[in-house]
Amino acid sequence: MTTQEVADKLVQLCSEGKFHEATVALYSPDIVSMEAGAPPGGSRESKGLPAVLAKGEWWTANHEVHSAKVEGPIVAGSHFAVTFKLDVTFKPEQKRHMMEEVAVYKVVDGKVAYEEFFYAM
Repeated sequence: MTTQEVADKLVQLCSEGKFHEATVALYSPDIVSMEAGAPPGGSRESKGLPAVLAKGEWWTANHEVHSAKVEGPIVAGSHFAVTFKLDVTFKPEQKRHMMEEVAVYKVVDGKVAYEEFFYAM
């Protein structure tokens, strides 16, 4: 798939709330994922598809998503960017808040090989 095709598919799946499905279908086995900050007891960086899937499982277990708006993609060569606006509750603290982030992705051989998230901590 081209970068545009990967980007469009990722936006479509995430807009439908299918974040796990997007990861399984579109990510390289060697994906590197960088967060703006480390989750409790974790690292900012996750390497490999199993680690990225585990990070997604942690997110799902600890957050209730009330709504999600996905905007983009903006494609430039092998990279694309997407914005996410999420209304979420952090379950352990029962704290609801709005979260905005920019995600930048790099596509190699038709798969997402790198992603980085930018958001206020």
